[in-house]
Amino acid sequence: MTQSLPQTIGIDICKKNLDAHTYPGGDARQFANTASGFAALIKWLGQWQVERVAFEATGTYHRAFELALVSLPLVRINPLRARRFAEATGTLAKTDRIDAAILARMAAMLTPDVRPANSPEQAKLTELMNARHGMVRDRTALKNRKKNLTLPLLKQQIRRRLDQIEHQIKGIEEAVQLLISADPILARRHEIVVNIKGLGHITAAQLITAMPELGSLENKQAASLAGLAPVTKQSGQWKGKAHIHSGRATVRQTLYMPALVAARFNPDLQTKYKQLIDAGKPAKVAITAVMRKLVVMANALLKANRLWTESMA
Repeated sequence: MTQSLPQTIGIDICKKNLDAHTYPGGDARQFANTASGFAALIKWLGQWQVERVAFEATGTYHRAFELALVSLPLVRINPLRARRFAEATGTLAKTDRIDAAILARMAAMLTPDVRPANSPEQAKLTELMNARHGMVRDRTALKNRKKNLTLPLLKQQIRRRLDQIEHQIKGIEEAVQLLISADPILARRHEIVVNIKGLGHITAAQLITAMPELGSLENKQAASLAGLAPVTKQSGQWKGKAHIHSGRATVRQTLYMPALVAARFNPDLQTKYKQLIDAGKPAKVAITAVMRKLVVMANALLKANRLWTESMA
């Protein structure tokens, strides 16, 4: 192997370590998942021309890594797709070192797009919105439990916990607004998205959190990433129904209720919804189309850096 040969790097991230693998070179090395480990990794990578650094999203474990290597061409790989790629190549074993090699090979062969890493402010916003999402789920679970209670003591305890959660959600939402207003880039992105009729402040914050790539994608890519693009199923003379598949469930959960609102009050999307219903499409299919339009619209507006006006759908 020559040092001048461009390399694609696969990084398997766990709590304590980073397993790195180069492709096609085949060099492998392990680093600590710490600031000093990041520095050692960057120094090690300095001997090659690096085309891509591929890694999987691993919750909190990859965030510091992503910020430390922000100057490199980072590619975040969907873990499920990485596993399927491994199986397609006949690799059934799974270790940290093997996973790093698979990520490097997958990124080299499929050449996924390199997109800017999240800024520290975007990372903070993501953490806040994830916390809010968890609180909302807890609130829903408690409300469902409350319906089945009969003892006054238990009902009182549930009410107190619900009051506490409501207070915590309100605190998170205030922190979100402060964070967005303090950062010009986030503030502008939020302003563009929230300006779309049918989307509120929290929905806009959730959307730019769940899909930070918005504004850097083609419209079809945005719909596919959200899991709102119908997947065609066809074999020979047989044609199955197209269904939405995979993508980011958080985006679909975020947009469902706003899509219902937009189908009633956004003139452009109201027209789209009515056309589909009049054509005999089920209401759920029509609402999914509205959700897809919202994602595509947000992506186009962010790319153009302009606000929504009527007759854009």
